Amino acid sequence: MKGVMIYKRFERFWHWSQAALIFFLMFTGFEIHGSYQALGFGTAARLHGLAAYMLIGLWILAIFWHFTTGEWRQYIPTTNRLGAVIHYYLIGTFTGAEHPFRQTTRAKHNPLQRLAYLAFKLLISPLIWISGLLYLFYNQWPAWGLEELSLGDVALVHTAAAFAMLVFVIAHVYMATMGKTVFSMIKPMITGYEDAREQPPAKDASDQGSVETPPRSAGGKTST
Repeated sequence: MKGVMIYKRFERFWHWSQAALIFFLMFTGFEIHGSYQALGFGTAARLHGLAAYMLIGLWILAIFWHFTTGEWRQYIPTTNRLGAVIHYYLIGTFTGAEHPFRQTTRAKHNPLQRLAYLAFKLLISPLIWISGLLYLFYNQWPAWGLEELSLGDVALVHTAAAFAMLVFVIAHVYMATMGKTVFSMIKPMITGYEDAREQPPAKDASDQGSVETPPRSAGGKTST
């Protein structure tokens, strides 16, 4: 039995292409920053700019796909059972507890993931792109009426956003390995399929995902 298709082909292409470009941007970016020397400043700067344009193009394509397919709804944040998910990542995963969230085709991301992706899309990404493009087009500032900006301040914001991106990536990888096995939550993003049977979607009005709850006894009380 192949399982339930969770991630479509484009989602997997977008995810892994984005991951590769972000890792490459961090590698070249921190060399430009002076953290180490590998490719040389000039080469790193040229490749950094090229990868940035490629990622911008990928994001434009992804935004179009998400809005035309309705998949943007997967990222609507919710605090429903957020505490249970946080408890699992901090404690439950080390005690053999079951993950309190079950993926469905209508709810692919748990409440903590949704909040993390919201911060990524509304805070980290805009800081990265605005500061990066300003840095790239520094010579155009006078024509744009931006003479009052400080290149040092723009560089500082871009570097701070890059470190925030690094923290996000580390947290993302940590959460992705906290399944029954190290690769059990990564496999669906490679094959597209979730091994376990799809759970029924949540019954709340916003359909925010399936979260396990304790079974009820015949008397109607929740068993412990």
